[in-house]
Amino acid sequence: MAVRIIRKKDDPVLRQRCSLVKEITPKIIDILEDMAETMYHNDGVGLAANQVGVPKQLVVIDLMDQGLIELINPKMVQAEGQEVEAEGCLSFPGIVGEVERAKKVTVEALNREGKKIKITGSGLFARALQHELDHLEGKVFIDKVTRFLEPSE
Repeated sequence: MAVRIIRKKDDPVLRQRCSLVKEITPKIIDILEDMAETMYHNDGVGLAANQVGVPKQLVVIDLMDQGLIELINPKMVQAEGQEVEAEGCLSFPGIVGEVERAKKVTVEALNREGKKIKITGSGLFARALQHELDHLEGKVFIDKVTRFLEPSE
């Protein structure tokens, strides 16, 4: 595993729509492992592959209470409710803003073994899922901020 460089705000790869993973190869597993290592190294809770310069539909999330979740080709299939909460992003260090997102979401994806999985999350987990899936579409959270906050707010 290796810590990769996180791409920052003006890097065009962050605005690029990520392509589907056609086959889960050892290289894809290595990317997932590097992403997790990079996320932990930077004290993040989630990371999309394009944030480390790989425009593939790969996401890792770890909120510490559920353990590491790896998602390949994730797709949101259900969203319920709305709430506005503060969020930040490893690609936009020091920027925090309020973003409206669904309270609860269900996502389908493949795991590293290629098996279809379905996960449902609420609260911070739902927010992290939506944030990272936005990255895969080339969307970044600052585009959705309704109010920027001081980091201490």
